[in-house]
Amino acid sequence: MTEEAQRVIDAMDAVEAMPDPQERARAIGEVMADQAKRGKRWRELRRQVVLDMRAKEPPVSYRKIAAALNVSLATVQDIERGYTGSGRDRPRVKPSAK
Repeated sequence: MTEEAQRVIDAMDAVEAMPDPQERARAIGEVMADQAKRGKRWRELRRQVVLDMRAKEPPVSYRKIAAALNVSLATVQDIERGYTGSGRDRPRVKPSAK
């Protein structure tokens, strides 16, 4: 895990450990509100990295991108396609008629 990510996780752990339940709930709400705004921007930043890696000549493989970003191969493919959230939001592929 990166040092920066660990610091963020440690800070969230500190919020959860706050002794006063009302203060803890207020802090949780503040973090959740910020994350709701930040999430879309962060998804786009990560997607741009995937798109940049795929645009290289030759394109970086999905497997190498997945390893570099510490995500699954399927996640890299979903990121490239612009999918977010669960599989319920993805367009259904109709089986080809044979």
